[in-house]
Amino acid sequence: MKFRIGYRTLKTAVGTGLAIFIAQLLSLDNFVSAGILTILCVKSSTRQSVQSAWSRLVACMIAMGFSFIFFELIGYNPASIGLLLLFFIPTTVLLKVSEGIVTSSVIILHIYSFGEVTWRIILNETGIILTGIGVALIANLYMPSLDRQLKTYQRQIEDNFKKILGEMASYLQKNESQWMGQEITETANILAKAKSLSFRDVENHFRRTENYYYHYFKTREKQFEIIERILPVVTSIEPMVEQRHMIGAFMEELSLSIHPGNTAKLFLLKLESLAKEFRKMPLPQTREEFEARAQLYRFMKEIEQYLIAKESLKVDI
Repeated sequence: MKFRIGYRTLKTAVGTGLAIFIAQLLSLDNFVSAGILTILCVKSSTRQSVQSAWSRLVACMIAMGFSFIFFELIGYNPASIGLLLLFFIPTTVLLKVSEGIVTSSVIILHIYSFGEVTWRIILNETGIILTGIGVALIANLYMPSLDRQLKTYQRQIEDNFKKILGEMASYLQKNESQWMGQEITETANILAKAKSLSFRDVENHFRRTENYYYHYFKTREKQFEIIERILPVVTSIEPMVEQRHMIGAFMEELSLSIHPGNTAKLFLLKLESLAKEFRKMPLPQTREEFEARAQLYRFMKEIEQYLIAKESLKVDI
């Protein structure tokens, strides 16, 4: 495996050192705990980091309140720690800040080791919390752009769609193919990676719940599901009826139009025109011809859904 230092690793390393330095500069007791907080709060996305920081901040504040109540009323002994945690953990779960349990436990043990709760201790622990969380949030304010990798995934998927649709067109027109179908597996893998990465991109922006790439890859996923459904339909059509050549020509044009500047609406109109032509043609004369045309009709309805799925996204087909 190739050794490399990722951006998140770099931020964690620098942030941890900086948090400890600041805490030490402020003469805080247990200053290394600020570094631990930074490590725990640096996440892979800005939104995750903010959520983590909020959970830990709230949990730590609750922990200090619980420490005062239990330690001052029951005493500074192991039994009081156990009893405190017995009530503290369900409280964090109830308030949906359970991510801060581990961090808060460190604060609880700090106060326990001091043997008293004073304003100086409260301010000391608050300083540790704010320093550790603050440095992590600052480190996560900037996230490297994911556009380059997302564009690469986009291009790969479009190339594969072009190949798959082109092979369908070829088979419909020639009734033979040497295609091994490797683009099917490859596209499924790329879509999984692309959706995950685009979701991360969404989480790096506070004001977005969705973005272009996330919508784009969701749309491509719907289209890919349709492609997987119609592949067996294509290979099940045996007779070389006239309609088969016509749909094959349509599919060839569609495969060549997976690039900027074309819209799904244009091909929906062409598909509708093709269906009208079919209705004007003579009825099938044999059972085989009837079955072939029935399968072609089913194929056309699936392609219609493929285009409708794409119509809402104003980008290349």
